[in-house]
Amino acid sequence: MLILALPKGRILKSVAPLLARAGIEPAADCLQEDSRRLRFPTNHPKLDVVRVRSFDVATFVAHGGAHLGVCGADVLMEFDYPELYAPLDLGIGGCRVSVARPQGDPPNEDWSRYSEVRVATKYPTITRRHFAARGINADIVHLNGAMELAPMLGLSRLIVDLVDTGSTLRANGLQEVETIAQITSRLVVNRTALKTRPEAIASLIARFRAALNPA
Repeated sequence: MLILALPKGRILKSVAPLLARAGIEPAADCLQEDSRRLRFPTNHPKLDVVRVRSFDVATFVAHGGAHLGVCGADVLMEFDYPELYAPLDLGIGGCRVSVARPQGDPPNEDWSRYSEVRVATKYPTITRRHFAARGINADIVHLNGAMELAPMLGLSRLIVDLVDTGSTLRANGLQEVETIAQITSRLVVNRTALKTRPEAIASLIARFRAALNPA
């Protein structure tokens, strides 16, 4: 049995049409957010789908709990698992990892003059790497959500978070000041699975590739 890991939330809705074009039909409640099930059969007897948190897809695939998965490039950048191979950019879930600060801050502040800055984020690796490239030490406040509250409550001066339209930032008095990376979702594969079950894995990769380039 092969296992395909899919992320909960907005990416799940975006990936549904791609699955259909690839000829993969999970049980109907797989795409329903209120379903309590986490594992679902598909129209392929030897393929099941599991639904997990978006940040956990890469971990499930890297450690062999799933053989393939769909996850954002932000997750791959943050964890950088050597066990993962990402053969396809699926072109869905487009957004960006950005730095944001309070709207009242000076508009042309020069970050290079600081030796250290406190940043709230769920991306400590990406954040440290970004600021280190400028010679700045990022003092990380690690949060898993509600990053926008950190500056107004004095936890941090900046945040690094995933941004789509920017409306949540603006609603909480923040402004996006720098884009670290543009993000889309990728098909990821466990490297060991690719070696031990090459035909089955290659067949699924080919299905996704064909779905991206319909005739």
